Amino acid sequence: MGQVAEVNDGSFESEVLQAAEPVLVDFWAPWCGPCRMIAPTVEELAAENAGTVRVCKVNIDESPQSAQNYGVSSIPTLMLFKSGDVVERFVGVQPKPRLQEAIDAAKA
Repeated sequence: MGQVAEVNDGSFESEVLQAAEPVLVDFWAPWCGPCRMIAPTVEELAAENAGTVRVCKVNIDESPQSAQNYGVSSIPTLMLFKSGDVVERFVGVQPKPRLQEAIDAAKA
C-alpha cells in the first residue's frame, strides 16, 4: 500500500491542482467514524490505480483552508480533480464501484 499521500494546505496546489494525472482527494478527520469506514476502500483504489491516478488525503482539522476552499461541510467528502478542476464530488461513504467508475471516466 502506501500510495495514499497526505496533503495539507501548503502542498494542496502542487500535489492536487498542478498534477498531470487525475487526483482523488479524501477530505477526512481522525475522529470521523465514516471516514475510517471508507479508508480501506480509498487505499484499495490507490493500489489498483497506481500510476494512472493519484490518491491523497486531507485532514480537515490540520488543513482547514483546503476544505473551506472547496465547501466541504460534512466528511468524508471525496473529490476527483482533473487538470485542477473538480470533476466529481462524493459525500459520505460510497460503494467502491461507484468511485472506480468516476476514476475511469476521469482517466479517459
